[in-house]
Amino acid sequence: MREIIPFALVGALVVSPLNAQELVGMVPDSDAVYSPYIQHDFPNQVLFGDTHLHTGYSADAGLVGGLTTPDDAYRFAKGETVKSSQGILTRLQRPLDFLVVADHAENLGLLFGLKEKNQALLGTNWGQEIAELFAPGTADAMAKSYLYWANTFALSEEPEDPLEGTGFNESMWQRMTDAAEQHNAPGVFTALIGYEWTSGPQGNNLHRNIIFRDGKDKADQIVPFSAYDSSDPEDLWDWMEQYEEATDGRLLAIPHNGNLSNGLMFDDVTLTSKEPIDAAYAERRMRFEPVYEVTQIKGDGEAHPALSPSDEFADYGTWDKGSFGPEPKTPEMLPREYAREAWKRGLAYEDSLGANPFKFGVIGSTDAHTGLATTQEDNFFGKAASVEPTSDPVRFNEPITGRSTPDDPSDDIVHAEALASGLAAVWARENTREAIWDAFERKEVFATTGTRIRVRVFAGWEFKEEDLNRSDFAEYGYASGVPMGGDLTAAEDGKPLTMLIRALRDPDGANLDRVQVVKGWVDESGERQERVFDVAWSGDRPPGPDGKLPAVGNTVNVSEATYSNSIGSAWLQAFWSDPEFDPASRAFYYVRVIEIPTLRWTTFDAKVFGVSLPDGIPPSHQERAYTSPVWYTP
Repeated sequence: MREIIPFALVGALVVSPLNAQELVGMVPDSDAVYSPYIQHDFPNQVLFGDTHLHTGYSADAGLVGGLTTPDDAYRFAKGETVKSSQGILTRLQRPLDFLVVADHAENLGLLFGLKEKNQALLGTNWGQEIAELFAPGTADAMAKSYLYWANTFALSEEPEDPLEGTGFNESMWQRMTDAAEQHNAPGVFTALIGYEWTSGPQGNNLHRNIIFRDGKDKADQIVPFSAYDSSDPEDLWDWMEQYEEATDGRLLAIPHNGNLSNGLMFDDVTLTSKEPIDAAYAERRMRFEPVYEVTQIKGDGEAHPALSPSDEFADYGTWDKGSFGPEPKTPEMLPREYAREAWKRGLAYEDSLGANPFKFGVIGSTDAHTGLATTQEDNFFGKAASVEPTSDPVRFNEPITGRSTPDDPSDDIVHAEALASGLAAVWARENTREAIWDAFERKEVFATTGTRIRVRVFAGWEFKEEDLNRSDFAEYGYASGVPMGGDLTAAEDGKPLTMLIRALRDPDGANLDRVQVVKGWVDESGERQERVFDVAWSGDRPPGPDGKLPAVGNTVNVSEATYSNSIGSAWLQAFWSDPEFDPASRAFYYVRVIEIPTLRWTTFDAKVFGVSLPDGIPPSHQERAYTSPVWYTP
């Protein structure tokens, strides 16, 4: 009989009277199974980050006063205090989990080349000319330098890279990858390598952020493909494919701001040939572009009120007055600019082509050109250094777009209309480059307008309401259905599609108003349809005679710049069964979570600086999250 060791003695590291050899002999059989988590491989945490942040290494940031570096951007995202380009100390309330410094590839690092008198830059006539303009260091000199660069790239019909072959592009790219490698800390903070490809034919936005799954060793084998090389996304995909073949690495591209594309982002024809898109195009697009950036500073791209007139939440952050070029916006462009309409059109394409070119998931990100990923309304540092918060704020009326009619301010979009948005939320097992990139690829991601709402969704055929309360909710959800971004096929006889949904508020933010399921489908006559279902909400609010849920209320005190969490719920959950499910019709389903009304950043500015609220801008708004859809295919 073994002698029992008193627990108190073990706790004190006293093993007498057994010796170490005898203690080892007490180890249970190594084949025994106890911990349930060894076998778990499904995502178990939400990671929040920004895949679209610019520093002074972007020419359109550095030449308008942006002084931050990639090192500054990563340190800020990790929670350190950083000095902004205008010298203001700032930090995040909570660090991010990951960041992509996505500086523009076109003349990457130009500002720092000028400041350092880089010999590769100055060895060209173009470099000498812009250096002479830049040399005085005044605001006027900066403006002239910016215009010189813009005339070379952004305003040229067929731009050619004046620094190609000098080694300048390679050296600046390697600085970018150096910074990412230095700050990447697997399990703690992920610095993904990336950049922005800045295609803008005739000023219409077709930009993509290119995200590497790989580290510096592979990324340094290339020079970023830029809009100097081509403005056609199909050429970008060719280059991405060549990179993967040459390095055994992986890339994906994330488009953004279809609302500024004047109908080109989700067009029915290819950009260059103007041929109707076909199955091969659809398959390539979804291979290389599985995710779309649906919300950011330059407007929200989920839905448009003209396309979704029965959706009272469709008119959020709407930027629909034009693009960055001279062509005015027209109504027929809108269906090719917004995510929900693209998803509906994608279903019709799958019917006709057998492939869906618009089967993408969604994230949010900032597109800030300050090096500061700020998405909280009371800590918003704006689009660029020139509109950072200062004691003499000019950022309300600074135009961002409006070139279609330069002499008519009526179509200008000013900085007061900018959103303090957004964030990319990723369901992952680990905080690593590989796990985050893989979540993008499988579309198990969602977008927020800057708040850190947590949303989990499963869809399947077997779910029941009592499953919401299972202790193994996630494990059961993955085993019995699919998560956001997933696919369901072959509906079981007589069973509708069912969903389990959980939503938790940002722990430092606002309560939740409601949870909605947005369904899109193509009916028997080939018409595209949509419907928004309220599936969970706070308080005791019965829907009205029209089926609409009453507003949650509004606690915002504009003069004091405060709100109260005395309304809404900290969390909401729902079991939902599609009451109109047709097993013969393709459909998609995504979840939208709406917060109670809170203050816009413009209202905080008015309070802090003692200025009037900007005209035409609501003092409060309702922030939200959008999940990637689940698709049903008969």
